[in-house]
Amino acid sequence: MAMKPANEPSTGRQIGVTVALLVIDFMVIAWMVYDFGMAGWADGYASDSVSASSESSASRVASQASWLLGGGAVLTGGGLLALGWRIPGVVQLVVLGVGAASFSTLTAGG
Repeated sequence: MAMKPANEPSTGRQIGVTVALLVIDFMVIAWMVYDFGMAGWADGYASDSVSASSESSASRVASQASWLLGGGAVLTGGGLLALGWRIPGVVQLVVLGVGAASFSTLTAGG
């Protein structure tokens, strides 16, 4: 039976950390989607009057969300990978990276 090095975390611990981080990730993404929706709803009322700003507030919210999620992917995913926590690191990079890319497309389309 092969033993793992003492400094490498067990698979069970990695999966537990992954599940905990996924709950936090999805809560943050849901909050950002809600914020984006509210900004878009407010832009609908603001479109009745002429505004000096060419960029909508929904577009600004999507841009901020894409930067926040992208930065979170790099910091948390990269940090976990650097510590040797492969499963949660890869999941963080994928989940937050996909969220950042999704908001980035909303920014380009908005």
